[in-house]
Amino acid sequence: MRLWGKLIKKQQIISDIVVENWDPNLSTEKKLKDCLERLCYEFDIPYPLWLPHNEKDYAQYQKTSFRQDHFIESISFDYFEIEQIEEKTSSK
Repeated sequence: MRLWGKLIKKQQIISDIVVENWDPNLSTEKKLKDCLERLCYEFDIPYPLWLPHNEKDYAQYQKTSFRQDHFIESISFDYFEIEQIEEKTSSK
């Protein structure tokens, strides 16, 4: 799994990172949680609350966003967006 995290402020990406987890022993849900935790660590932001609409958005679009109401602490950006990046297939 490759997960692209973006911090957005005033409709501009102010920071972005891609993290990966290819552990075959983990479920997709656990890979997602690991990648989300690593993104939060790399961005030095608190871990957001995962609400029902995040589950729906992620299931439908492989992306979701987290705004101030997903965080207990104040944030310095408008929202944090995650998006699963499809694997690139190599042509031989």
